[in-house]
Amino acid sequence: MNFCFPKINWNLVLRMMLIGILCGITITPIQSQQSKVDSLSKLIHKNSLKKGFFEKDTVHINTLIKLGKSYRYVNSDSLLQIAKKSLKLSKASDFKYGIIGAHSLYGDYYSDKGKSANAIDNYERALKIVEVEMNKNQKLDLLNSLAGEYGYLGDYSKALSGYLKGIDLATEVNNKSLLSIMNENIANLYTSQKDFKQALEFYEKVIAINEDIGNEIFAAETFSNIASTYSKMKKFDYAMFNVNKSISTFEKHQILDWLAYAYEVKGRIYLEQNKHKWALYWYEQSNLIHTKIDDERGKIDMLNGISQTYLSLEKDSLAMAYAESGFKVAKNINSLEGQKECANTLYKICKRNSDFTNALLYHELHKKLSDSLSRDDNKKSLSLLKAKLDYEKQKELLIEKTEKTLARQRIIIYSSLGILLILGVIIFIVVRSQKIQKRLNKKLNHKTRLIRKREIQLSELNKTKNKLFSIIGHDLRGPIGALQDLLHLFSNGDIKRNELDSFIPKLKSDVDNVFFTLNNLLSWGQSQMNGSSTKPKNFSIASLIDSNINLLSEMALNKSIKMLNHVEDTPIAWADQNQIDIVIRNLLSNALKFTSENGLISISAIENGNFWEIQIKDTGVGMTKDMQEKILSANSTTTTYGTNNEKGTGLGLSLCREMVEKNNGKIWVDSIINKGSIFSFTIPKEKSSYKKAG
Repeated sequence: MNFCFPKINWNLVLRMMLIGILCGITITPIQSQQSKVDSLSKLIHKNSLKKGFFEKDTVHINTLIKLGKSYRYVNSDSLLQIAKKSLKLSKASDFKYGIIGAHSLYGDYYSDKGKSANAIDNYERALKIVEVEMNKNQKLDLLNSLAGEYGYLGDYSKALSGYLKGIDLATEVNNKSLLSIMNENIANLYTSQKDFKQALEFYEKVIAINEDIGNEIFAAETFSNIASTYSKMKKFDYAMFNVNKSISTFEKHQILDWLAYAYEVKGRIYLEQNKHKWALYWYEQSNLIHTKIDDERGKIDMLNGISQTYLSLEKDSLAMAYAESGFKVAKNINSLEGQKECANTLYKICKRNSDFTNALLYHELHKKLSDSLSRDDNKKSLSLLKAKLDYEKQKELLIEKTEKTLARQRIIIYSSLGILLILGVIIFIVVRSQKIQKRLNKKLNHKTRLIRKREIQLSELNKTKNKLFSIIGHDLRGPIGALQDLLHLFSNGDIKRNELDSFIPKLKSDVDNVFFTLNNLLSWGQSQMNGSSTKPKNFSIASLIDSNINLLSEMALNKSIKMLNHVEDTPIAWADQNQIDIVIRNLLSNALKFTSENGLISISAIENGNFWEIQIKDTGVGMTKDMQEKILSANSTTTTYGTNNEKGTGLGLSLCREMVEKNNGKIWVDSIINKGSIFSFTIPKEKSSYKKAG
């Protein structure tokens, strides 16, 4: 095997030798992180010995949370214990900022363990409290952590959205540190999508911000990420220049987690150039640091890099051991990107060793993970941002160009005024009058558009009013008038008390129908006249059906009809719960209305792609094809009588259709005369709830 060595740079060689010789001295004591842990631990112990020490004191809790933060990448178990203790003390003393900090510690712990759902839950809990307390800097930290967690999950759309929101807030409060971090994390997103041009543009912004901040550690973190980007672009000289700058700073300040990352990047640069001996050396330096810190996510690329190096050196057994180790770590913390890269390496090893069964398994796993991590919505989100940035850049250039043009025009005008003063005055008057005319025309056009828009709105409102009065006059006046007549007869003594009692069941039925009709009218009228908004959220379909069965149980009991809910607890929908509640209530009420005594109504839910299909089946009277088409039309107000002469408005199914379509679903009916009907509708399924800078 031929090795390719770099040109001899004696300063670099001497430095590498010193690192190799002194490695046990410089790396074994975790100076920066451990010294911070020790100083905070001593401070807590010292304070606890003071007279009048109170464990629930806010100063003590804040110090405890700082200690927990310093344990990250040093000892995750200690981080968890401090999170538990600080949350308990904060809740006991109702210390809101302490509760926020404790949930943030929990989020950090779960993030490092790959339990993204738990991490996101804790970050979001903290964010809810922050929103109330209005602490914008704490909110920035949480937005960055939350967006980073979505990045680890491969949901770059949510990650990008979080970073952009954070950048706006950081700009508002002039928090340059978080502004640098979030711009850098967006650059990392672009690098992951191989959009290197856009990534480098963001890195240039970050470098400018870092220069303004004047923090060399921030600058070093950026240099190491830029080096990683250049290595992927095959620009190895630029990559090596940036990574060496970052390493010198990390070694100086003993920032061990970032130093391990920088060593791994340097190893990768040499590996990409087939300089395997140098690659292995720097990977081993990274590995040595990882034995002293607790950063599982950072180990994955390093272990896979060592494996790829040994694979190139044809040391397959060592390559297999490191690749399997990296894959195991990635799987433990649910790192999809790490599993993908390690699976690809394992595929190459198995293939070269003629282990085609495992080679095929790893190849299929790599392809599956690659497809998952390159979803269209991620690319679209980044493309949208790119278009936005291009637009803003073009706008700035246009403004600059316009300003230059105006400056030239002013010079010409001023120089001409001395010679053509009278002509200048005339031109000024003409131009001024034209501008005034344009402004007047613009205002006139605007007012004309408003008038037309209001005419359309008034026309629609008039139609809605006519429809409401038609329904009220046709379907509500009758039952209410009958009730009024009956009460009038009773008050005049024309009927006796015992005769009135015989009408009470009928009166109750009429009042129930009127109440149900009024609910539908109010819901429909609000949606038509006020433009009611749809507010989707996750909810249990089974629970909603159960509540409506209970609501209509008396109506079912009166007709001896059984209502069976076959929907399990697992189906969760993403829709406006109130609107779907109205749909289910109307469909169940209709089924009861048109099902004879001793009938059966069953409700079920089946998966249909990204939707749940809800079916309400009855053993009622059924309907013709013409009636099926008519009852679900947009403007239908068809009124029919039930098996016990129950009366309705004909508005219910029209309302159902409108509510389902507002939630991106469809509704239809299948029916056979004297056999029954199946009303079906669809609603969307539930929505699922990187190394990042800082």
